[in-house]
Amino acid sequence: MKFRVERDVLAEAVTWTARSLPTRPPVPVLAGVRIEADSSGVLHLSTFDYEVSARSEIAAEVSEPGVVLVSGRLLAEISRALPAKPVDVVLDGTKVTVTCGASRFTLLTMPVEDYPALPAMPALSGTIDGDKLTLAVAQVTIAASRDDTLPLLTGVRMEIEGEKITLLATDRYRLALRELTWNPASPDISTVALVRARTLSDAAKSLGGAAQVNVALATGAGVDLIGFEAGGRHTTSLLVDGDYPAVRRLFPDETPIHAVVSTQALADAAKRVALVAERNTPIRLTFSAGQVVLDAGQGDDAQASEALEATLEGDDISVAFNPQFLLDGLGALATEFVRMSFTHPNKPVEFTGQAALDGEDLKDYRYLLVPIRFAS
Repeated sequence: MKFRVERDVLAEAVTWTARSLPTRPPVPVLAGVRIEADSSGVLHLSTFDYEVSARSEIAAEVSEPGVVLVSGRLLAEISRALPAKPVDVVLDGTKVTVTCGASRFTLLTMPVEDYPALPAMPALSGTIDGDKLTLAVAQVTIAASRDDTLPLLTGVRMEIEGEKITLLATDRYRLALRELTWNPASPDISTVALVRARTLSDAAKSLGGAAQVNVALATGAGVDLIGFEAGGRHTTSLLVDGDYPAVRRLFPDETPIHAVVSTQALADAAKRVALVAERNTPIRLTFSAGQVVLDAGQGDDAQASEALEATLEGDDISVAFNPQFLLDGLGALATEFVRMSFTHPNKPVEFTGQAALDGEDLKDYRYLLVPIRFAS
């Protein structure tokens, strides 16, 4: 095998393809990136860890077609460090030589025949705008659990009904829901998939820059798989197995108390007040006519307090939140104002967006946060 490729093109492709490689693979070959150079002048780079696969294609000057398997992380680091010149890659026996200008590296190869076959991309289910996908996934994955002992809650539930996709995630302390539209391949499609939040977030960030992202789902017939493709890059992931809890019912049917505050002003004030909140201690929000007062700290500890303008419908109310969970929800909103809906000081609070102070409540994104009980 022998080929030449531009340094930036190689570095970007290898870095993207090797991004999800395991740090401690169960077998050594799973730490490798498989490179296949074909006579048509295309390099095919791929990685696979039995759960997530990644493939990318780039143009190259191929002198001798061939296949090789080398350490993915090492090749990514080398390719990023090379000077801005064409890169020549040559396979010689069990070693690969990478030459770029005056730089020269020799890498050991791994047995290609031991590398597992990559899963095929499922049939196209539909397409979605890249920016829309990136925003929606970011808004929802903040609420997904990071505790691997509860694998179901580390996933994002994707409900597809015709032209509507609903994304749901929870870690038991908060719940995020986002509805968005897409272009399904079949107008009567109806399916549900539980996707690892980490995988979904990575795919949305890395492919979301494309105008359109292809989404492919294979469920109910053997292996459950989801795939994303854009710009010559393909990634697949096994779906999480199990029944996701019925979290929709957690959203309250009626909320007699509502408050509207500037999203950015509330986030900035929460950050300031939280500076005196010790680990695992909440900040309190007290709503009354025309204002909300944020405070943290008590007794002989450092204390902070700040008042903001707010509108309130209903009785005065005080709630306490985990500061980071509050900031996550405010940061996910893409609107100038946040509407907070209450039923009781110790019941979950629903956060939605409003474009204007007296505008319509926007329900396409909903963030439910469980308050922390505090002493009266």
